[in-house]
Amino acid sequence: MMKLLYSPSSPFVRKVMACAIARGIDNRIEAVPTDPHSSPEALLKLNPLSKIPCLITESGEAIYDSPVICEYLDSIGEANALFPTSGTHRWVRISTMHALADGIMDAAVARRMRFGKPLDATREAFLARQKAAVERGLAALEADPPGGLTDIGAIAVGCALGYLDFRFADEPWRAAHPRLASWFAQVSELPPMARTAPPKS
Repeated sequence: MMKLLYSPSSPFVRKVMACAIARGIDNRIEAVPTDPHSSPEALLKLNPLSKIPCLITESGEAIYDSPVICEYLDSIGEANALFPTSGTHRWVRISTMHALADGIMDAAVARRMRFGKPLDATREAFLARQKAAVERGLAALEADPPGGLTDIGAIAVGCALGYLDFRFADEPWRAAHPRLASWFAQVSELPPMARTAPPKS
């Protein structure tokens, strides 16, 4: 049995679990609640960066972070690959979309982590930069949205949009991005997204 050190609110954890569900191997993973912000000793022994998700393989090795874990999971089971083995489509389309979605999540998480803290000019500029990165990322995805939910790029985009709904519900994105909203509505009903939705509060 593999173990996944996780927090239910992390979009990167969601991406890993969505990949596991898409691969049909989620029943081989035990979720272990972990608070990376308290830097527990158990996590530090596995990941010196004190970040989640962190996967412990069935043979006891630690793998981090989410892109590496997802690619590792893609090597297990018999389902269609989420990571194409090679070719322009992998690098120009799927891997770049994966990076774009992860960047949206990085920027959104960075904004979220600074809520409630005193603002000075430097922090305000930082937050504005993160928000602008998300907005540009959404515009790029609207111009060329994913198709279906059959690769790591699409799964990552779904998790990024879900995180925006979860943490930034007061900043609606759908009206300005109708093609992306339509795609997200469709894939949100599929098991990798439906079964990994973040908590309601």
